[in-house]
Amino acid sequence: MLVTAANHAFALDARTGRTAWHYERPDTEGLIDDASRHLNRGVGLWHTRVYMLTDNAHLLCLDVRSGHLLWDVAYATGNRNYGATSAPLVVKDKVIVGTSGGDDGVRGFVAAYDALTGKEAWRSWTIPGPGEFGSSSWPGKMYLRGGGTTWMPGTYDPELNTLFWGTSNPAPDFDGAVRPGDDLYTDCVLALDPDTGKLKWYFQFTPHDLFDYDATETAVLIDAIYKGEARKLLVEANRNGFIYILDRTNGKFLSAVRFAEKLNWAKGIDAQGRPIRTGVQPTAEGTRICPGFAGATNWYAPSYSELTHLFYFKVLEDCGTFFRKPQEFVEGQTYYSTGVKHDPGEHPQKLLLAYDFNTETFAWKYPQVSTGFSSGGTMTTAGGVVFFADDAHSFEAVEAQSGKPLWHFNTGQSIDASPMSYAINGKQYVAIAAGSDIFSFALP
Repeated sequence: MLVTAANHAFALDARTGRTAWHYERPDTEGLIDDASRHLNRGVGLWHTRVYMLTDNAHLLCLDVRSGHLLWDVAYATGNRNYGATSAPLVVKDKVIVGTSGGDDGVRGFVAAYDALTGKEAWRSWTIPGPGEFGSSSWPGKMYLRGGGTTWMPGTYDPELNTLFWGTSNPAPDFDGAVRPGDDLYTDCVLALDPDTGKLKWYFQFTPHDLFDYDATETAVLIDAIYKGEARKLLVEANRNGFIYILDRTNGKFLSAVRFAEKLNWAKGIDAQGRPIRTGVQPTAEGTRICPGFAGATNWYAPSYSELTHLFYFKVLEDCGTFFRKPQEFVEGQTYYSTGVKHDPGEHPQKLLLAYDFNTETFAWKYPQVSTGFSSGGTMTTAGGVVFFADDAHSFEAVEAQSGKPLWHFNTGQSIDASPMSYAINGKQYVAIAAGSDIFSFALP
């Protein structure tokens, strides 16, 4: 079992938890915002090699048998506001990476590196340069600091040979006057050719985002009968409070349904997939906007069951007061153009939702009781169970069809990870990271 912490990688015996090797390097000084929190969300694997990202956006290649460093590539230079919080994604013989820093005035991109040598294979910018399609949103040098970062790993479809990668909000977050128009390609899912980085299609969830509604939530690829027709679907529960269904072969918008009860920035989604906005926006005095700063969902993993044909994901019901104050970009500082205040009278709540996309209804919901700000994800199994991390430090299992509670274990620590399952010698295990610990349970 390979697990990570900030600039650390551990190889553990998955049966006993014994450490086989441990790679570490010091936390990087001088970082800002998300990068300064020194987050890490996992590794990529290719044959006998392990790949991980560092807090200052280096791609490392380690030997899986010893943990020895084989090579180190700095892949985001030219602006010290770049960082990295993601896991890399290995596709064929390439390692695909992204960056953090979308709130800090960097130019987002997805890049691919040769898995053997570390040589760059391609780079696809998420903010168009001068003269390119969509560049009208980025006057002057704004394209160099427009955000649209790629701080979560994408999803790969080998049959279509297509990489699906989500992009973050535009920068500055709360002042849209300096970035008119739709602000492509922020808040998008990008369909890329993994061999060349060429854009096949895109879909933008929140054009001209004023609320930090990143589209970096995990896109789930589902082959299913949808409204009587066999379709290759891409399903995403978005931070903006709507769940979207696209045809992943061409990016065609099929449907969107509101899942957040606390939602006032839009009245709905039109037939083209664009939001019908209410006109609320950040102001100097402050405006109450829902969902709040953390969104109606976020990076915590959703899942899908072929047994129940239900889509499971975590929801945060919350609002915030959004403020706007124009600011100049300064390297080494965040670029929000002010921020969001959480009101004492708001009572955030997390829920686990089960969505039936054929009927466009919610089969059941499982409310949780706590502060609402954990980040645990979900996992479905062939045994008809949904495992997830709840908001009160417990690892739980519910019946996938009904949401009936089956089991729980209180870890005593905040859980900001998604479950995993593996088998050794015919025995199945389920594991979760909580705080600085790994808990693994053998199934009967």
